[in-house]
Amino acid sequence: MSPLVSTTDLATSLTGAEPPVVLDVRWRLGGPPGREDYARGHLPGAVFLDLDTELSAPPGPGGRHPLPSPEDLQRVLRAAGVRDGGPVVVYDADNGSVAARLWWLLRWAGHDQVRLLDGGYAAWVAEGRAVTTDVPSPEPGDVTVRPGQMPVVDADGAADLARTGVLLDARAPERYRGDVEPIDPKAGHVPGARNAPFAAHTGEDGRWRAPRELAEHFANVGVPEKVETPEESGNTVGVYCGSGVTASSVVLALEVAGITTPDAPATLYAGSWSNWSADPARPVATGDAPD
Repeated sequence: MSPLVSTTDLATSLTGAEPPVVLDVRWRLGGPPGREDYARGHLPGAVFLDLDTELSAPPGPGGRHPLPSPEDLQRVLRAAGVRDGGPVVVYDADNGSVAARLWWLLRWAGHDQVRLLDGGYAAWVAEGRAVTTDVPSPEPGDVTVRPGQMPVVDADGAADLARTGVLLDARAPERYRGDVEPIDPKAGHVPGARNAPFAAHTGEDGRWRAPRELAEHFANVGVPEKVETPEESGNTVGVYCGSGVTASSVVLALEVAGITTPDAPATLYAGSWSNWSADPARPVATGDAPD
């Protein structure tokens, strides 16, 4: 099953016998808060989850968006109505780069019945589909969070991946090169990391590119055609971004492209650049080249 779901298929499933829990994860770096967008209109039945306060632990040495504790995540998901084995669809404003964080968290928590809405809220509205300002009161769910079902590394692990495998930096090229850094302590990238901007996954309308196109994109970056488990091939691929949010969409894109599989997903450096750059002892590379 593709990790993506079309607007047409979602609309059909919402009227079916087992409609999915729909979760709105709109957010933008620098604000305003996504909850304001949600209040102006959202998919019928959608529950809003806040990236900063509900899908992340408080910022600190671990980065700007550390992973939430399993207990906190379980509480949030249950309050949103997520049930063990029940389908979930997540969406954001358009390209999925933010909603992918929740897709990844659910998979990390052991809940594999989750898909991301292709094109997000913008695609839904562009097709004239129903939206509402009503805020639902979902029946509490019973999901059990079983953390660790997706691979994660810390800064040392990311450095190892850059040396022995492929480490992808999901940020915009200007941040990768170190031309600008709007929020973190230092500009540049992890030495050895290759730039694979998350914006390359989708077209201008926010819909995802075909698997073949994504596979070509990653091949041009230097990702192996097929990444098996490390024990089988020795190939490993990891991803980071500014704070571990948009990198999740690269993990998803690698799966859509057929390069990784649900059983052998890419690794996430959850602390990402906000964690790496906070340590003055960590080396920094600049320019277009990985090193």
